[in-house]
Amino acid sequence: MKTELHCHTTVSDGSLTFEEVLLQAEAEGITSLAVTNHDTTKDLIEMMEAGKAKGVEIIPGIEISAYDFQRERRVHILGYWVEPGNETIEQLCGPLVVQRHEASRLMAEKLVQAGYEISWEEAEALAEGGTGVYKQHLMHLLIEKGYTSEMYGPLYKELFSRDGGSAYIPLKYVSADEAVKAILAAGGVPVLAHPGQYGNFAAVPELVEAGLQGIEVWHPLHEEEDEERAMVLAEQYGLVMTGGSDFHGAYGEKETVLGSKDPGREHFQLLKDRHTSLREVKK
Repeated sequence: MKTELHCHTTVSDGSLTFEEVLLQAEAEGITSLAVTNHDTTKDLIEMMEAGKAKGVEIIPGIEISAYDFQRERRVHILGYWVEPGNETIEQLCGPLVVQRHEASRLMAEKLVQAGYEISWEEAEALAEGGTGVYKQHLMHLLIEKGYTSEMYGPLYKELFSRDGGSAYIPLKYVSADEAVKAILAAGGVPVLAHPGQYGNFAAVPELVEAGLQGIEVWHPLHEEEDEERAMVLAEQYGLVMTGGSDFHGAYGEKETVLGSKDPGREHFQLLKDRHTSLREVKK
């Protein structure tokens, strides 16, 4: 009985469909799987039904792309057991989804102008069934056309680096505390994702004030030091410790196996208990 609390599908920036992820979950012996696509709850109801048919508990989740404006850092907030289609989530994340797709179109235009033989139609085809085109889809095309062999190698940095990438178009993110509150409003449990990756440890007290309930300790991009810092903050602020592989298939920053950062049933049960207690408070 394994748990996976952080994975993406083709609905956002994963390379595998939900059906393909579900097959991998079965193969890895995962019995509880949280689907946490970026900024959307699209298709979660169908996923939950499909999981039930296979004996896999699908936890309806989300990963909101947010920002710490005080420290000028990106912050990702995971939400567990959110209500699919919740109005608060839609109002907060809907504009970001539209904006990201448009930014990708402008980036594709820049690539074409720079002489790369790709088309926007090809990018849209790769993102079919999802919420829009991501940079990963553009990189997928560049790999297919032979411009590079790596998703996150030198070419990615040259084109899409936030520090002067030649094709980069910035996004306007929502604030991290708004993301936490939206997840709570949607009946979910808000958890700070991979704080070591973006250097978000200092933001924890403010996020706790907004209603943060957990912190991701175990993650493929976390060093031992990151895990220790996250554990200390969890103890200090009464946060549930979670973990997940942040699975994106071929679109991941690091090759990971689904279920490889299982936080264990004890921590998963604590997360479930937190959901139950939040639901009781809402009543």
